[in-house]
Amino acid sequence: MEQNILIIGGNGLVGKTISRILKSRNPHLTVFIGGRKGGKTDKDLRIDVTDPSSFKVISDKKINLIILSVNDKEDHVLRFAIDHQIDYLDITKPTPALVKAYDMAAQSDVNSRVVFSSGWMGGIVPGLVNTLSGSNDIEEVKVFVYYSVKDLAGESSAHFMAENVAVPFNHYQDDKPVSVRHFLNTETYNFYFGIGERSAYNFDVPDLYILNKVERIPGVSVKMTYNSKFITWLLGAFQYLRIYHILSLKERKMIFGSSGNGDQAVFEIVVKDKTGQKKLSLRSMKGQAELTALSAVLHTEELLRNPHENNVYFSHQLHEPLSLMSQLHAYDSININITQ
Repeated sequence: MEQNILIIGGNGLVGKTISRILKSRNPHLTVFIGGRKGGKTDKDLRIDVTDPSSFKVISDKKINLIILSVNDKEDHVLRFAIDHQIDYLDITKPTPALVKAYDMAAQSDVNSRVVFSSGWMGGIVPGLVNTLSGSNDIEEVKVFVYYSVKDLAGESSAHFMAENVAVPFNHYQDDKPVSVRHFLNTETYNFYFGIGERSAYNFDVPDLYILNKVERIPGVSVKMTYNSKFITWLLGAFQYLRIYHILSLKERKMIFGSSGNGDQAVFEIVVKDKTGQKKLSLRSMKGQAELTALSAVLHTEELLRNPHENNVYFSHQLHEPLSLMSQLHAYDSININITQ
């Protein structure tokens, strides 16, 4: 059976990487690229997420699965996928937009597989959490992110930080939301892979919501550090002095919009349950765009390979946890280490 895959936002950094990995691993698939300007081949489609009238080509090309890698603030693509019974995978949404879209999809009559994969690095963190503890007695999960300003980064993450850096968000203690702000509440953490001891600060990712509200883990926090200790300190000082509140959006975009030529991306998951504490450390030698794209490809392959029922999912719910980890581990630029 022919499978037609559409990547909307396929001309962006992550979208191009998804296309490259997906086609190299699955040469039998037909992959279309959707973008506002179209392209030069019959596989390049003009699709503008702000203009639903441009979606007719999705039906014309008999698309089986839409991968959304561009911000669709009004959820036009999601509504189209539900109405036309097309499988849908979204890797783009920050927490407030994710909650809104998930609630809308959950209340709809869904006759396809609708998958939200907007957690850190393509939604793989909750699945990896479940590999560290098979019980339902997880008391706390802490995620620590090491971000390099030398990494090749797309515009969407920078724009999210610029728009939301001064906006409070929730992490969870004893199953209760606690309002916090980015780059405050320092915690010293010793990273693996030779990175060493760093000061890490509050950071908002959808996994906070997913791990607490969906996986029912009472304590969840995420903290970030930059490869530059000075930049890490400076961002915290700006927040402490409330400088972000007086900067324009354009000025905040300049702060968070830097992108290098490529560097490693690392995150670590610390899980505490009744048996003790375990830690999983993951490094992508090719950076966060490669890891996010690979995660999207693994979710896509899972949807194509196995007959998941028509429903609304978070991406980790598609996978057996150990299978997900083994597929990540098998990728040549990813290293995983587990300690207890």
